[in-house]
Amino acid sequence: MIPENFPSFQKTLEEAKPSSAWPLPLQALWYDARGDWEASHDIAQDLHTPMGSWIHAYLHRKEGDDWNAKYWYSQAGKSFPNYGLEEELKLLVETNLQ
Repeated sequence: MIPENFPSFQKTLEEAKPSSAWPLPLQALWYDARGDWEASHDIAQDLHTPMGSWIHAYLHRKEGDDWNAKYWYSQAGKSFPNYGLEEELKLLVETNLQ
């Protein structure tokens, strides 16, 4: 079952893994929220969609690779954000829950 909102998404972080019924972008965000950047990146880099590019950009921004992040934000049709990573994660999750 897909979470209804960000707080219910956060509660799923107590589980061992995300639901395989979830869309791949949401699974990628779950792994990132659990601190598994590599698993999140593995999923995001194979998502050839604007959302996949946005998640990919966020992940590279998070690791401090702004040059790579800017490329992926461009691919997603987004500007480099001027807000924090936590806010961006929440926005990404909420966008994927709609």
